[in-house]
Amino acid sequence: MTQLTSESPEIVTAQPLTVADRCDSCGAQAYVRVTLATGELLFCAHHGTKFREKLSGQALAWHDESSRLHD
Repeated sequence: MTQLTSESPEIVTAQPLTVADRCDSCGAQAYVRVTLATGELLFCAHHGTKFREKLSGQALAWHDESSRLHD
């Protein structure tokens, strides 16, 4: 998992993402779950990285399983 600064959302251990969880941007398998005050967003590893900086100020939690791609 990626380390976050004190200004970034907390990294949490949540329900594991499954093959049925799809990226809200492109439909690929989701490896990142972002919890916002208004709900959750799911992203593939690519879009999770792309939107991390934009969403880190609003995110309550950031669940990242993209390391599974390298196992």
